[in-house]
This record gives sequence, structure tokens and C-alpha cells, in this order.
Amino acid sequence: MKNTLHILTGLALALTLASCGKKEESKAGAAPAAASTAPAVPAGDLEEIKLEFPKPMFIGTPVPAELPNLEKADPSKVVKSIMVPKGTTNLAKGKKVTSSDAAPIIGDLTLVTDGDADGADGSFVELMPGKQWVQIDLGAEANIYKIAMWHYHKQAQAYIDVEVQVSDDPEFKTGVTSLWNSDHDDSSGMGKGADPAYVETNHGRVIDAKGIKARYVRLWSNGNTSNDMNHYCEVEVFGTPAK
Repeated sequence: MKNTLHILTGLALALTLASCGKKEESKAGAAPAAASTAPAVPAGDLEEIKLEFPKPMFIGTPVPAELPNLEKADPSKVVKSIMVPKGTTNLAKGKKVTSSDAAPIIGDLTLVTDGDADGADGSFVELMPGKQWVQIDLGAEANIYKIAMWHYHKQAQAYIDVEVQVSDDPEFKTGVTSLWNSDHDDSSGMGKGADPAYVETNHGRVIDAKGIKARYVRLWSNGNTSNDMNHYCEVEVFGTPAK
């Protein structure tokens, strides 16, 4: 009987130790999962850049046409500042701009990167109707973190089939990455996009580029809900020189 008790006691002790071992093993295994959610750039190496907005040009008038992917305006979601690695600047300011429309109807292509997002007359460039693009040459490959863009925002209208692409190829034939695409039905022939169309305001739109490396930024549109023209007030590309 005593031997039986000793055996049972030994088994209980062994089971207890095994159970503790599994708990410790489980705790140890949880560490990598937590580490995998850490940001790629340490928080101490980030800085806040507050975006500069031009004065609003209109007050809450409805968009004059319907789009199936038009987002509902939500002022609480306006991006007013961005967190980016230290040393980040607007690499697009003053940089060369080219376009599918070499002779804009209104304005000059230099307005796209002059640092002024105002929507008043004389502050925007107007391109011919249909599918058109403007392209910014950053001068060298860069780590691109955020892109802020302003189309014409004096009227409440949405631009159609907006796509933002980056590449190291100035002709955008190879190595092209799409960062934003609101072409819900592939009407522009470059593939369907899941991003929303939106009514233009003085807050523009900020796109997360996630640090992608590229030299050229190309922005497409295919007219707007008021007319067939394409307009740009300003494009800012926040990044650092690639190493």
C-alpha cells in the first residue's frame, strides 16, 4: 500500500512539473509575436510634420455627379500631420514636372511643385480632357513615406480614376508600383482599384507610400464630376534620399 502511495505521489509530482514546463514554454513562445508588431522605424526616430493647408474655397456643397465608389465626407478623418523618419522633407518642391499634356490649357507645370496648394485662379494647372498624367522627377532615388496631393478645390467635385504610381523608370514601363487607385471599373485600362473617389477640399489627400524607393512619381486622372478637364494645385512628396 505504501509503495502504491509513493508511486501515485511520484506521478502527481511529474504531472505538475510537466504542466509548469508547458506554461513556461507558452510564455516564451509569445515574445516573437509581440515583437513582430513593432514599427519598422523606432518611435524615437520619428518626427511629426504638420501639413500646411490653403484656405477653404467652398462650403459644403454636394458633388454634382454620382460615383459608385465616392466616399462619404468625414472631417474627423482629415490628415493634418504625418509621422515620418527624422530628416524627412518635401522632396518634390521645385522639382521638374512633365505631363502627358505638354501645353497645359491653363497655368504652367511648375505650379505642381511650387509649394503652394491654393486653389485660387493662377495657382493651378489645367490639362486637356480625358486620361492625363503629371510626373515629378525627384532627381534621384528616394525613400518615399507620404504623398500629399491637391487637385482643384474651388468647386465641390471629385476626380475620376485617380492613380498614383512610382517607379525608377521615367517612362513607367518597368518597375511600376501603384500606391493609390480609385478606378473602380478599369475604365482607364490600368487595372481596377479599391481606393475611393472623394470630393476635393483644401485638405487634399495624403497617401501612405510606406518608405518605397523610387525616383519618379506619376499621378493620373480622367476628368472630374464637373467637366472632362484635369487639374493640379500641388503635389508634395515626403521622403529622404535613398542610401
